[in-house]
Amino acid sequence: MSDQNSQPVPEATPLDRRKFLSGSFSGPLALVTLLQGAQPAGPSQAEDNPDATPAYKASEQEYAMAVDPDRCIGCGRCVEACKAENDVPREPFYFRTWIERYVVQSQGETQVSSPDGGIAGFPPVQESGILRTFFVPKLCNQCANPPCVQVCPVGATFTTQDGVVLVDHEYCIGCRYCIQACPYGARFLHPVTRTAEKCTFCYHRLAKGLVPACVEVCPTQARIFGDSRLRASPLSRFMRFNRVRVLKPHLNTEPRVYYANLDGEVE
Repeated sequence: MSDQNSQPVPEATPLDRRKFLSGSFSGPLALVTLLQGAQPAGPSQAEDNPDATPAYKASEQEYAMAVDPDRCIGCGRCVEACKAENDVPREPFYFRTWIERYVVQSQGETQVSSPDGGIAGFPPVQESGILRTFFVPKLCNQCANPPCVQVCPVGATFTTQDGVVLVDHEYCIGCRYCIQACPYGARFLHPVTRTAEKCTFCYHRLAKGLVPACVEVCPTQARIFGDSRLRASPLSRFMRFNRVRVLKPHLNTEPRVYYANLDGEVE
């Protein structure tokens, strides 16, 4: 019979060796207990805290996101929610996610705009001879073969077991190599910390069983998030019933962000 006071050994993750998970890091990425495989509350703890959640195990999920441009109305709520949730600088040009508007003209030309990342919506289209317009949300593609990880000279950019690319701000030296290597323009250098920033799928929310902030606030459900391993997840169902593809597939980065019925003008 095992000792009732003994605790099971936590499941190791690739993040265990990271200094920023030692307990000194604060903010949205303060996931020490979560990512190091913290133990579930014992009987007495569970009684004291009935809302306690089980320990999060990164190896049991593989997260991805799907985007339906046909549903996106360009309202900018996702951009605003992302900035508020992740303390993204309010200045222009700093975005973890943004929205682009595509205006296809009858002459065959396509205009792409994203005023202030689309955070306040878009002005009406004034030009004549417009064939169609549509909106496309953009973000880090959480690549399975990420060039940003390959070029980082200090290992500050890394991939978790559940498929999310993160940045260890304790290691990052602000060299910008990852920013230059990203083919999706999804990274920026934080003006205060001088370290690389990007979308993390709101990783601090995933541990609590929540979806990313941009997904939660979307009024038209243009973003679908879930575990790609589960056939019953909303993400898997969406991908089965829609024709999806990734951005810039020729680069072989194997993105985990999928777009449904995407127009050929979008890259």
